[in-house]
Amino acid sequence: MSETDPHIHVEQRVTRAGYDVRNLLASTFGLAADAPAVVTTGCGQQVPYAMTSPRPESVTCLACRDHAHREHLRFADQVEQLGRMPGSVVTDDQATLAAERHRDLARRFRSR
Repeated sequence: MSETDPHIHVEQRVTRAGYDVRNLLASTFGLAADAPAVVTTGCGQQVPYAMTSPRPESVTCLACRDHAHREHLRFADQVEQLGRMPGSVVTDDQATLAAERHRDLARRFRSR
């Protein structure tokens, strides 16, 4: 972990990181996890959690932006496939909406 790194990064597991995932887990299991002190980033560094952001406008590390772009596109494809599976609890419309959200995030990470 570099003390002089001025960049804002994304967590390596960017599609599973953030408050919305923690809220989902808390509401599902009744457990509220603390945010980690140090996380692995999309560029492979270990940085304080406070130096990360899921918001594209805040991320200044170019390698992390590229990582987040790829991960959001990959996740969008997975969500769309989930909506088309027989017996899925996610409807096709819900999957399409979620995939569009992640593709929008991917575009925002790419445009800088």
